Amino acid sequence: MAECALSLASSSSVLSRISPTRFSPIRRPILLTSSFVAGKPLFCSHPHRRNSVLSTNSWRSQCRTKASMAERVSAKVEVYDSEEELAVALAKYTADLSEKFCKERDAFTVVVSGGSLIKSLRKLVEPPYIDSIDWSKWHVFWVDERVVPKDHPDSNYLLAYDGFLSKIPIPAGHVYAINDALSAEAAADDYETCLRHLVKSKILDISKESGFPKFDVMLLGMGPDGHIASLFPGHPLVHEKEKWVTFIKDSPKPPPNRITFTFPVINSSANIVLAIVGAGKADVVHKSLGDDKSSDLLPVQMVSPEGELVWFLDKDAASKL
Repeated sequence: MAECALSLASSSSVLSRISPTRFSPIRRPILLTSSFVAGKPLFCSHPHRRNSVLSTNSWRSQCRTKASMAERVSAKVEVYDSEEELAVALAKYTADLSEKFCKERDAFTVVVSGGSLIKSLRKLVEPPYIDSIDWSKWHVFWVDERVVPKDHPDSNYLLAYDGFLSKIPIPAGHVYAINDALSAEAAADDYETCLRHLVKSKILDISKESGFPKFDVMLLGMGPDGHIASLFPGHPLVHEKEKWVTFIKDSPKPPPNRITFTFPVINSSANIVLAIVGAGKADVVHKSLGDDKSSDLLPVQMVSPEGELVWFLDKDAASKL
């Protein structure tokens, strides 16, 4: 098997530049209750409503959608006055999951995306979490990656290293980066082989429901067009049902060559977070969580994990709800 676990100590081109280190506004009381499409053909059945409630931390709503085959998919929507407050809440949520899974299965498998998500994880590398989390049990993966060298500005690995990985005492062998010396197709096959090996070694769970790998949590962002991972609106890859990891050579967003988890893997997760900030994403958030009845699903609307889905929004991203 080609090794997909990246040794941080061997990444000299990155480490030569980086020295690893350790390291309230008034909220409007609003409850957002909405139906939204979130997975396998789903259908909205209730209009979007707003109701006033008392809240001290965030606006919260429990959203439910009706699935084909009479499935029930629930999601929480939490809206914060600022990205800073969102980052604080996201750190606690992640740390709580880490404690839970480390106790249950002696490991915590975490999938991250690129973009603004990494910045929103910054509170994890500050007290109390930098000292309280058992980082030795973490295993970190990428939901998608650009097929570029690890020191390239477009690399999701480099973004995560600069903003997160270099600041936590995670074992080098627990960071699973792509082999960027391969083509996009070969890199995707190599990453899937790595995942299959981790399933056999019991580090990574397998879903009894789907037969696909089951990660403990996926911490994801969303593009302004509603894409997640490297699964873009209207692209055939959103319908891939067999592969665990696939590749794309014609990404609508540069660079064109990428690998990405498929929806069967994403939706087999025990927990998924969608962390979305900024007014530039408000329209897509409204389409996904509001009363839009369009039959054309955006990729973000196809997210439907086996466990919990939580939307972490700042007030700008939620401004059109």
